Amino acid sequence: MTTRDLYNVRVLPGDDRPVPLTDEEERRYRNLLFSDLGNQLADHGTTTYPAHTPEDRRRLVEVGQRLSTHWGMPVRVTADDECRMRLSVGQECGPARRT
Repeated sequence: MTTRDLYNVRVLPGDDRPVPLTDEEERRYRNLLFSDLGNQLADHGTTTYPAHTPEDRRRLVEVGQRLSTHWGMPVRVTADDECRMRLSVGQECGPARRT
């Protein structure tokens, strides 16, 4: 395929919107985050993860709260920048909170 073949291709409005996860996909994704981010926190004490939407940020805060409960110690969830959230554990950390 060449650029000439794509000359008349147009993006239709609405095609670039993200599709929400089903309840089952959401549950599986949160479980995956709980496991993977929990392992990274256990190994390094801190980790970052992409969070481009408010739903991504809420999901990470909920995973942080779940890790806090599971470990019996606070997991702090803060915005690292506009596209990433940082999860951390340690003496200086308060409980997971919404940002």
